Amino acid sequence: MSISTDRPWSDPSLPAAERAGLLLAAMTLEEKVAQLGSRWAGNDMADQELAERSADETINVAPMEDVFSTGGSLSLEDASRHGLGHLTRVWGSYPQSVEQGVAELTRQHEVVLKGSRLGVPALVHEECLTGFTTYGATVYPASIAWGATFDPALIERMAAAIGRDMAAVGVHQGLSPVLDVVRDYRWGRVEETMGEDPYLVGILGSAYVRGLQSAGVLATLKHFAGYSASRAGRNHGPVSMGRRELLDIILPTFETAIATAGAGSVMSSYADIDGLPASADPWLFTDVLRGDWGFGGTVVSDYWAVPFLASMHHVAADDAGAGVLALTAGTDVELPDTIGYAGLVAKVRSGELSEDLIDRAARRVLEQKAELGLLDADWTPEASVSAEPVDLNSEQNRAVGAELAEKSIVLLDAGTVLPLTDLTKVAVVGPCADDPRTLMGCYAFPNHVLPRYPERGLGITIQSPLEALRNELTGVEYAQGCAVTGDDRSGFEQAVALAQDSDVTVAFVGDLSGLFGHGTSGEGCDAEDLRLPGVQGELVNALLDTGRPVVLVVVSGRPYALGEYADRLAGLVQAFIPGQEGAAAIAGVLSGRIVPSGKLPVQIPRQSGGQPGTYLQPALGSVESAGISGLETRPLYPFGYGASYTSFSVGDLRLSASEIGSDGEFTATVRVRNTGDRAGDEVVQLYLRDLVAQVARPLKVLTGFARVSLEPGQAADVTFRVHADRTAYTGPDLRRIVEPGEFDVMVGTSALDLPCRATLLMTGDVRVVGHDRVLTTPVTISADPGGG
Repeated sequence: MSISTDRPWSDPSLPAAERAGLLLAAMTLEEKVAQLGSRWAGNDMADQELAERSADETINVAPMEDVFSTGGSLSLEDASRHGLGHLTRVWGSYPQSVEQGVAELTRQHEVVLKGSRLGVPALVHEECLTGFTTYGATVYPASIAWGATFDPALIERMAAAIGRDMAAVGVHQGLSPVLDVVRDYRWGRVEETMGEDPYLVGILGSAYVRGLQSAGVLATLKHFAGYSASRAGRNHGPVSMGRRELLDIILPTFETAIATAGAGSVMSSYADIDGLPASADPWLFTDVLRGDWGFGGTVVSDYWAVPFLASMHHVAADDAGAGVLALTAGTDVELPDTIGYAGLVAKVRSGELSEDLIDRAARRVLEQKAELGLLDADWTPEASVSAEPVDLNSEQNRAVGAELAEKSIVLLDAGTVLPLTDLTKVAVVGPCADDPRTLMGCYAFPNHVLPRYPERGLGITIQSPLEALRNELTGVEYAQGCAVTGDDRSGFEQAVALAQDSDVTVAFVGDLSGLFGHGTSGEGCDAEDLRLPGVQGELVNALLDTGRPVVLVVVSGRPYALGEYADRLAGLVQAFIPGQEGAAAIAGVLSGRIVPSGKLPVQIPRQSGGQPGTYLQPALGSVESAGISGLETRPLYPFGYGASYTSFSVGDLRLSASEIGSDGEFTATVRVRNTGDRAGDEVVQLYLRDLVAQVARPLKVLTGFARVSLEPGQAADVTFRVHADRTAYTGPDLRRIVEPGEFDVMVGTSALDLPCRATLLMTGDVRVVGHDRVLTTPVTISADPGGG
């Protein structure tokens, strides 16, 4: 490697921070600002006339990009004449082969390198929420299904596989994971979250970060912060939230992923909290993220979040003013095109903006590029991709996807017929039975992009549940009954007749993911209430009215209210968008080939209204408040619940101490035993309750969990090591404290099944704790090989 004396920043032996400083010193103001921008050269969403079809025929992608055309009107050559921070979605915008994608990526890199004075490469980012969002890549289960696994090691393996594929084709940054905590099930992006508990989301999200970054691809935590708590679950809606709820429920997931996994990037939220847009909030991005947490990576804007400050929030007069607000708050890079930041040079020249703020952001971007090798003297576009053939849908990928799907299926009730055996005729009914698109999330390429290219199919081979069941069972016959949406009941008669003539009916109902109203789940696909979409609920009732056994399989991105049907069903299964290999996983659970082990990362409501209904409630929002309101608060199935075809017992709770100091720790050990006749997994969960606190606290908070695999008759000791810091909360003065007092220690298999209980006394002084507190609960599992 030859290092040019006039480009000392290209020397990889120097520290990244030093290299960034050397390059920054050589840059003009225009060149610094260019590093803060991006260009989506492959975006054709605003240029194509989209065929308007019903959601049961196709999923349309609404041209949200029409809101802003100024960034999109620039050629890549014009956009990068002083350099460029990011290339946006070279792979994720339209269907192309790996060879075509590599050629296009190389072309765009060469435009940036040759058109600018210093030739600094652009960083390439892509979506990777259900796998690498590109044509022909493996589609993994949606994030809500990750939550149902309660298996961080598996999530890490999946993310590592995604990262390897992305790195092999020249991608540097992935826009995932979503660390938003569900607050309202009606929100369309519930499918993109990992559930309603901040500890579960933080642990699984951290695992994803470790996996993706192990392949050299930066993970991006989103959406910072409060996005999931919009009023009525409406996308981009205002957030009515106090600082304490933000600190105790929303922010810990991000803090955990930064502290324990070293996440490289954070994405801003569209939301405004109590009137202040996140993208314009220096408390969030500078005081908390940088100051309190010591975050050293980059902050990128969500797509068009910067100009939204002017056009949607109206806290700036124009795009340039919006750019000043976002940069000052702490957003380093504007995505997906340079719009608000296009005016930063003029703002500095006029004295309205300090160049120090430009330097602050540019230094962070350049340091990250140095760490990624983009500033090395021998870096070339060709060398940034694998020299070997790349299979984006490898057998290894699909195996990981299959394992994840299998572990995510939640058996809610085996009823009277599950697993399905010794049957002559099985009726398969419902809109999710024979449409493989219902198995994939809104950021899966087949649902996200391919609706604009119907001639290209799905790009991958994917079974429908109907096809998978025909591989598992004999005598399977099918009638759709109805579509996912709409009010067409013309198929009811055929479906009911088939049910009447069958031993059992398996009804597949739920969602078809899309974008911005063109779907029933996904970004911008918010629900008015939690009834099954369209006339699916009517179809279920018509099938139940036959008096024949009905097994309901809900394939969805959010929980739906099932109380209307539960008592009449012969079996009930929840499949949270299980991905490319999901059909076989569902069929395996129904047939009994697979022993189900998924657990609910969100509750299943009884009734369709009365939201929100997450389990993290103080006394007046919980079942303890019965009689205060006529609204039912008890869920149909609680957080953490999931049944099995084997059985488990959890007991013999042992605390290492009944009293600890406010800076001490204790262990809680329980024995879990497989009391059934099949091997299976149980998820043991530990909750704490603060009996008396200075503010109203949730009645129980998940504090630790462990997935335990046991053979029939086998037992294991599960030991949780709990530090006093794990009881911390935000007090009346908004300082996070560990407060002495009594705590209930509860262990079991769901938030409402906690047979093991003990009381712990914490003594000593109130402690104020910060980012250096203990954020996790380590768990050890000691299994008896013979089941003693």
